[in-house]
Amino acid sequence: MPDSFHSELEILYQDADLVAVNKPHGLLVHRSNLAMDARQFAVQILRSQLMGRHVYPCHRIDRKTGGVLLFALDSEMARAIQDEFHAGQMDKRYLAIVRGWFPEEITVDYPITNHEGKTGDAITAFKRLEKTEIDVPFGQHPTSRYSLIEARPLTGRTHQIRRHCDHIFHPIIGDRPHGCNKQNKLFLETWGMKTMLLHAHHLSFTHPRTKEAVTITAPLQAEFLRMLEVLEFGGEELRG
Repeated sequence: MPDSFHSELEILYQDADLVAVNKPHGLLVHRSNLAMDARQFAVQILRSQLMGRHVYPCHRIDRKTGGVLLFALDSEMARAIQDEFHAGQMDKRYLAIVRGWFPEEITVDYPITNHEGKTGDAITAFKRLEKTEIDVPFGQHPTSRYSLIEARPLTGRTHQIRRHCDHIFHPIIGDRPHGCNKQNKLFLETWGMKTMLLHAHHLSFTHPRTKEAVTITAPLQAEFLRMLEVLEFGGEELRG
């Protein structure tokens, strides 16, 4: 399905070297042969916002994932930030809503094979923030159970959080193809929900030039907030 049109992106952080935005769910970072239906890209929109200035993505976020997306304003700074990512010096934290009652804390160490057939180590630290049970029957169960979790990827494999959640039988709601098709159908038919409920919430790192600590937090977007309400989560600190 083609992406929605966005005229501007929410800028979360900006200095002489870097710009961070709150990427909407469904928006590609840049043009890709794997998504020929896309008509807009974060790079294109941000460049227009900055009056034609070139921007360089420092990392990738899945098209379906929203949240913190960091750009450099020159190629040298982009390389410096990418070096920090590759060295594991970035503190990345995601929020997700998953099926079932997730473990309170768990670290998943499970290798991931990419689309080129290459397998690499993949480690994600998870923490359950809240659990809920609502009066909506599902299958043979009279109620439905869900968890709000925080995920900290300690490596950077493609679809790592999504695949690790699926691996331990707590798939992210709205995820395709790694999620639960029956749950996704329930959310679509009951609440008209088409978004994947995964959000890049927090990014902190040492600025390559100033050597100062930088912390960037992306507010949850409308559909994620709506689902917190629908599923009767508390999460008041996330709604600000």
